[in-house]
Amino acid sequence: MALLEVRDLQTYFRTAGEPRRVVDGVSLTVESGETVGLVGESGCGKSLTALSVMQLIPRPGYVAGGSILFKGRDVVRLPGPEKRSVRGRHMAMIFQEPMTSLNPVLSIRTQLLEAIRHGRPADGGRRSTAEEVEQAVEALRLTDMPEPRQKLAQYPHQLSGGMRQRVMIAMALACRPELLIADEPTTALDVTVEARILDLLRDLQRKLGTAILFITHDLAVVAEMANRVAVMYAGKIVETASTRALFAGGAHPYTEQLLRCRPGRGLRGRCLETIPGVVPDPKDFPPGCRFYDRCSRAVAPCRDVEPILREIAPGHAVACHLHDEHGMAADPATFSSQEAAAAEASPRDGLLLEATAVAKHFPIRKGVLQRVVGQVKAVDGVDLAIARGSTLALVGESGCGKTTLGKTLIRLLPPTAGTIRFGGRDVTLLGEDGLRQFRREVQFVFQDPYSSLDPRMTVEAIVGEGMLVHGIGRDRQERRERVRQVLESVGLKADAMVCYPHEFSGGQRQRIGIARVLAVEPKFLILDEPTSALDVSIQAQVLNLLCGLKDAGKERLTYLLITHDLGIVEYLADEVAVMYLGRIVERSPAEGLFDEPCHPYTRALLSAVPRLESAGRGNRIRLEGDVPSPSNPPPGCHFHQRCPSVMPVCRHVYPPVTGLGGGRMVRCHLYK
Repeated sequence: MALLEVRDLQTYFRTAGEPRRVVDGVSLTVESGETVGLVGESGCGKSLTALSVMQLIPRPGYVAGGSILFKGRDVVRLPGPEKRSVRGRHMAMIFQEPMTSLNPVLSIRTQLLEAIRHGRPADGGRRSTAEEVEQAVEALRLTDMPEPRQKLAQYPHQLSGGMRQRVMIAMALACRPELLIADEPTTALDVTVEARILDLLRDLQRKLGTAILFITHDLAVVAEMANRVAVMYAGKIVETASTRALFAGGAHPYTEQLLRCRPGRGLRGRCLETIPGVVPDPKDFPPGCRFYDRCSRAVAPCRDVEPILREIAPGHAVACHLHDEHGMAADPATFSSQEAAAAEASPRDGLLLEATAVAKHFPIRKGVLQRVVGQVKAVDGVDLAIARGSTLALVGESGCGKTTLGKTLIRLLPPTAGTIRFGGRDVTLLGEDGLRQFRREVQFVFQDPYSSLDPRMTVEAIVGEGMLVHGIGRDRQERRERVRQVLESVGLKADAMVCYPHEFSGGQRQRIGIARVLAVEPKFLILDEPTSALDVSIQAQVLNLLCGLKDAGKERLTYLLITHDLGIVEYLADEVAVMYLGRIVERSPAEGLFDEPCHPYTRALLSAVPRLESAGRGNRIRLEGDVPSPSNPPPGCHFHQRCPSVMPVCRHVYPPVTGLGGGRMVRCHLYK
């Protein structure tokens, strides 16, 4: 008997008309000690399937049919107290966004103790607070949290993204559940933290025998973590197979196209293959195959006959007419896949942005008089030069100062020191009128789609606000038409204009943020993790859009790309700058950096990247500890405490810039 067996699950949402069938007939199993990956685009119903298993469906949602058997008991039909006893004690969930899932006004200690007390068996007896605190410390220690006892006294905002995610894992595992549901547990984490979280989940699974339902849009992570994979589309499972069989070549056209959407160096200079259209709305599901309108291999029965999930090989099932009697005798419909077009690279036209010795320090104040007792050196002497029409990628772990540097370059934050020249002008000296013009020419796509959109404004007002401020468009009708065009260019329907941000998934909100900056026709974009919340097919659409925009106007767009996804860097970037603790430690043309990384930190970042073609991370360089505090950086080379190639000189002397030729530089004593 499977640990978890979901049979024909239907989770609907009540509306004034017909209910929205968000999860519409899902069946899957998870065996004890097994990891099952659940993949698909945003809006397919993956997270709601997980919430249904946990019986945490938000109102007005409800289970309309089917069953969820956990160890043979249908949790849907259990009374309320018994459902609560199953949650936490026997099954637990790591939610997608740790900053919104942790209570900002409660300490880590309070939140961990609450999880421990909730998961205590009814007949387990009363434990002392000291014993519960020790259990909380042990839960944090299981996640490799540095100084776990000290972390109990801190609050979520005082921890890095990776640490907050480890707190979420500790809360989920505090009572040793038999089933762990991980909903995008590594989304928006940099590659070194992601690698540690995945290693941690594997280690905990070996120690505790926990089964994992792993929900993600990152196919490389699934290839590395899962024993079996279920592919979900429009509320249904369309394919399920062993990981090896699925990634050897998916049988469903949707799976095939998802696998072809991932960016990489081999696709540089070409458009990524995308899946045209969007996931259908649950209120408008078509009568036949729900993927019919987007499928490049659709056959005649697909329009009207809904395919059934059938086994085509042992352990491999697919819901597609190409693999049943309907499709084998049918003629292909008149759908054709998008041809990959070669993108013509044009030469650079001088420098657009040049930064010299840029620093951004934040004062640390203490006492009644708020005296300055120190400085947080978030950006500490950065030199950058970005050629017109090029893409510079800025990579590094969370806390290195990448986002702060981006905001400083466009004067969203005033620089502490240094000069910034844009198009020959020193932007640090611009007055109010000059800044207004400058801020039309430069735009910032923020990382967090939840907090960067005003929840009280419609999408039309959000996207059109910049146009109104800068006087773009003769009247409201012209601006409205421009908003519609921009939304369609990022894969959103025109009827999204009347909706509010809370009505969209995280990936859709990210697309709205990109549309907002494109509406004012800028020259320079700072893209802060622009696709971190997007699934691979929409990510491919956005990357193709960004590539196309560079040559669309009279003057080519220039990008500063801040990201932790090195696959995107390989595909999109011309040059790469690696940042560590407020300083650039290596800079190189993209091809040279990936072929021959020089700095030990760069090597560790590249070794941590999950890849479809690798079954594990046997050759991964494991970095111990976290990025040091910028308020108290270590002496000498800032990386020496974590460096596998550390030498005595590294502990005392910060390395100077060493030129390596071919536009490459590195700050490392190995190249003195």
